[in-house]
Amino acid sequence: MRIVIKVGTSTLAHESGRLNIRHTEELCKVLSDLKNAGHEIILVSSGAIGMGMGKLSLSSRPTDIPTKQAAAAVGQCELMYTYDKLFSEYRHTVAQLLLTGSDFKNEERHENFHNTLLRLLALGALPIINENDTVATEEIKVGDNDTLSALVATSVDAELLILLSDIDGLYTADPHKNADAVLLSAVTELTPEILALGGESDSGLGTGGMATKLAAAGLCMESGCDMVIANGATPALIYDVVEGKSVGTRFYAKGEAK
Repeated sequence: MRIVIKVGTSTLAHESGRLNIRHTEELCKVLSDLKNAGHEIILVSSGAIGMGMGKLSLSSRPTDIPTKQAAAAVGQCELMYTYDKLFSEYRHTVAQLLLTGSDFKNEERHENFHNTLLRLLALGALPIINENDTVATEEIKVGDNDTLSALVATSVDAELLILLSDIDGLYTADPHKNADAVLLSAVTELTPEILALGGESDSGLGTGGMATKLAAAGLCMESGCDMVIANGATPALIYDVVEGKSVGTRFYAKGEAK
């Protein structure tokens, strides 16, 4: 199975912006094991700006573009150093791809990205993708890694996209504010009622919220790819997701038998 996993900043980093070592090590172990089992794995990783904040001792997420881009430049080095070290322990080679919206909108650039990604998979590498926050501006950026991961998944005909977040899945209401909120285990259609459940991120480190995840689900469902939102605090649950067990919220590809 070709699987895209997107991991959010809240999973990779503590509130300080410093690396959450336990979560990151477990994530790399699980993905390495899935790769050993024969799956093709693509990781879309947030965290560059968050880790850059920690390295630069910034107390809050920067709001101006130059500081954001400076934090991303510092944090991306830390992020890839960490992934390379951890995946190497399981004898897997990683590759870094930094993209912007232009790599999907421009036909020639998209074809180059598509061919490179497929070749990396054929060579047995584990591609790690992030938005190129160091150079991306409002005009050319994708904007969030939920959307980026969906674009990647649909570009390479992945069968499954897993979004690891700081929430268990899609609820009927905000579970942090409403004790009666119910987790939706399956979504087969993005109705107006489902779309209305989108909200904003509570994390001060990341950029995505439920609204961006629902938009990503729409892209995947239309393209024949299942998508699951699950809690990244326990990376081992990825095994259950891949095996089709009921974990988090699964958005079923359009026309797929349930």
